[in-house]
Amino acid sequence: MPPADFPELISAAVAPSTAAWRDPLGLLLASTGEGVFGVDLDGLCVFINHAGARMIGYEPVELLGRNMHALTHHSHADGAPYPVEDCPIFNAFRAGEPCRIDAEVFWRRDGSAFAVEYSSHPIVDGGQVRGAVVTFIDITERRRAADALRGAKEQLEQRVRERTRALETALRQVRELAARSEAVREEERTRIAREVHDELGSLLVALKMDVNWMDRRLSEQARRQPEEAEGMRERMRCKCQNMSRLIESAVDNVGRIITDLRPSILDHQGLWAALEWQAQEFVASAELALDWRMAVDGAPEPAEPLAIAVFRIFQEMLSNVGRHARARRIAVRIRHRKGLLRLSVRDDGIGAAPQAFEAANAYGVMGMRERAGHFGGDIRIKSVLGRGTHMELTIALTPGEVT
Repeated sequence: MPPADFPELISAAVAPSTAAWRDPLGLLLASTGEGVFGVDLDGLCVFINHAGARMIGYEPVELLGRNMHALTHHSHADGAPYPVEDCPIFNAFRAGEPCRIDAEVFWRRDGSAFAVEYSSHPIVDGGQVRGAVVTFIDITERRRAADALRGAKEQLEQRVRERTRALETALRQVRELAARSEAVREEERTRIAREVHDELGSLLVALKMDVNWMDRRLSEQARRQPEEAEGMRERMRCKCQNMSRLIESAVDNVGRIITDLRPSILDHQGLWAALEWQAQEFVASAELALDWRMAVDGAPEPAEPLAIAVFRIFQEMLSNVGRHARARRIAVRIRHRKGLLRLSVRDDGIGAAPQAFEAANAYGVMGMRERAGHFGGDIRIKSVLGRGTHMELTIALTPGEVT
């Protein structure tokens, strides 16, 4: 059976013998939502379906015999001219090879453009190319969705980069804080060792020398005359008094060193008494005026780890005033309400720029924030050059009761 007869047999086998089915190709072109047109070797429109003509703003009859490149493919998306010799549609049938493009635009009758995906297939008859059939669809929504997806992806990548940088910065700060904390601990060990050696050590050596002196004198006491014995007893009483003073000094030094390590008042009288004691000790040492107000009636005594954290944060606030503020007075406010503790220290010193408290080497501030953050608390710092600094700790003593 000749191949040319095959379409006729297919049509006869599946279509009823009615006039409505005499043009299956026309029916196919009319039913598809894609634009379909054919051009000859000069680029003139041979046919176009209604969907294609409607997409570019024409009626099909208006396009027959007109140059399709000049009508709808004459310019790039940016408005630059699109030479016909560069057009993939025409090159497809000139080279006899199909193409598929999804990065260009077609132009409508009203001068507007739309993103398009098109395919061009050469029409070959008797071994010669006679033209091409072009199918195209409007991909504006697809392009918009792709652009939105790409924008969202870029935004997400940007946020990931920012978060990564923030995490890297936080990790570096944590490492620096850990290194600084270790250095501070080592400095504290060195200081305590020096004090034990220089003060307690020297006191104990002096006591040892006095004890040896008394031992020798007591050994000689039996051989002395009464007059000499009375004088020696007086000298021994003086030596005992000196030894007593050395022992008292040693006891005071031991107490001070122990207090530096952990104030006993925190264990014996609780956090509120320890805070007031620390404030009084600080202003006495720094020679500052103190405005003290504490309203903690009915406040529960916090658990030991939290109490220690609050006390150390308060110490660091005061230490910051002593090191940097050059203040004449400080105001301390401590208040408790509905399970929430607010502790603030305000000075009338020289103040500082806000970025000073965010600097990579602001280890004291970092340490306070780390301590507070561990218990869900927050440190806020406001400072104005020439007008002092205000530091406030907000932390829940009884989280279940905070409203």
